[in-house]
Amino acid sequence: MEAALQRPPLRAGELELRPSEFLVLVNGDRLPLTVRERELLTALMERRDRIVTREELYREVWGEPYRKSDRSVDVYVGKLRQKLEAAVPGRRFIHTHFWFGYRFTAGQER
Repeated sequence: MEAALQRPPLRAGELELRPSEFLVLVNGDRLPLTVRERELLTALMERRDRIVTREELYREVWGEPYRKSDRSVDVYVGKLRQKLEAAVPGRRFIHTHFWFGYRFTAGQER
């Protein structure tokens, strides 16, 4: 928790993540995310433009070793992607790299 209080805000276009306040904003309006979704978004935004493996995300967000049969990362990425795309229509922030993982970008036009 202390580490979250020391993290600076992260921005990507109209999306802003404030780890120290546990807030995600779109154009200044609060985007309601679950704790797990916010932690996942933080992990992805901190590695912007880099492919992040499911294993890395699972270790960081769930805090335990990844089990290959566990689809939690995929399910949560899907939920997070839906919320972001609903909040910012026509933009895609999270990209899937099949067999590798996910990559966060500044929000490419669809």
